[in-house]
Amino acid sequence: MRILVLSHYYPPEGNAPASRVHAMCRRWVGAGHAVTVATCVPNVPGGVPYSGYRNRWRQEEQLDGVHVVRVWTFLAANRGTRRRTLNYLSYFASATWRSLRVARPDVVVATTPQFFCGWAGVWGARLRRRPLVLDVRDLWPESIAAVGALSTAAAGKRSFSMRVLEWLEKRMYRAARHIVTVGPGYAGELGARDVPRAKLSVIPNGVELDLFTPRPADPELRERAGARPGDFLVGYVGTVGLAHGLEVVLDAARRARAAGLARLRFVVVGDGARLDALREATRADDPGNVRWIGRQPKEAMPAWLASLDAALVHLTAKPLFETVLPSKIFEAAAMARPILLGARGQAAGLVRESGCGVCFEPEDAEGLLAAIGELTASTDAGGGLGEAGRAFVLRNCDLDRLAREYEGLLADVVGARAPGLADPRDPV
Repeated sequence: MRILVLSHYYPPEGNAPASRVHAMCRRWVGAGHAVTVATCVPNVPGGVPYSGYRNRWRQEEQLDGVHVVRVWTFLAANRGTRRRTLNYLSYFASATWRSLRVARPDVVVATTPQFFCGWAGVWGARLRRRPLVLDVRDLWPESIAAVGALSTAAAGKRSFSMRVLEWLEKRMYRAARHIVTVGPGYAGELGARDVPRAKLSVIPNGVELDLFTPRPADPELRERAGARPGDFLVGYVGTVGLAHGLEVVLDAARRARAAGLARLRFVVVGDGARLDALREATRADDPGNVRWIGRQPKEAMPAWLASLDAALVHLTAKPLFETVLPSKIFEAAAMARPILLGARGQAAGLVRESGCGVCFEPEDAEGLLAAIGELTASTDAGGGLGEAGRAFVLRNCDLDRLAREYEGLLADVVGARAPGLADPRDPV
């Protein structure tokens, strides 16, 4: 097959959307397919092109056999609303145009977030008269409303912008030949939006098992995190965004200081919209037991995870996030690290079912400290939980198997229509 993938994010960016798309694409190439990805110049989260890249109308490269076409966008840091909206809309225009200039695909795959990347897929597929598979990793516009990035209500009513985006969302789902979600919670939400069940598939996030392999802790990284020999180091590794509620880390660190828990340390490895504010809040009242490391390359993540005594995964206490299965769970579990989960719903059910960690109520610093106490009270400090998590990942999250499943789905979509003919069931 010739597969055109539209993704706002792609390596060398290391966030979850970029990692999922890259993992799938390079495996499809390995299976003999021709894959083209239309994406932005790498710039997340600061809005500044990475070294060696420029924000041009067009630049192309080969990464792991994947033909990567980078289009011009209005660059913006991962914070604020207006500039990010311009970033999203400019990608929609550039990616739609570029989809007309590449070799004609057999199928178009568009991944969210962000929302207008999905719409670039709608128009790219329609103009090339090819079926669209929509890869839904986030429910927009609900997710941006949930973190306060969009005005949602006045006098109990949805705002005009929300109503417009919700209308566009439904049209986007209608235009897709098939929709893939990363978890059953999302599939249930889409079913409640009248998306036919036969149109939905669940292909969860997987793990690069050759990269995320258990290994000894790195003493230099632990020292960088402020941990001394014998300290218990709790770490969050990932995006420091509005949805992640990492104020809970600073709150817990201050409470630990007040309680005299001198051997407990916290570290946050990653960047995002909330990092600067959290660093500033730490400077105003530094408990001395928390470090904010900032963005690190994707290939450094396994070493950081291996150097933790427990991995924190946290989301704010919003009903929408009860459907989310953060990819951080799978990566930490693959590294055999016990997980401290501050989330409800699907994520909490998975952690309990797999036996890979301890759950606490989101945004509850006392609950986080109690969960840490539960881990440290164990004779092996969570080693059994880590082993259970690793076993779960090996059974359920092998990317090779998931990519083959996705490949088969794409083949079914392509085979369901005569080449070169539009399908009247694909409305815009």
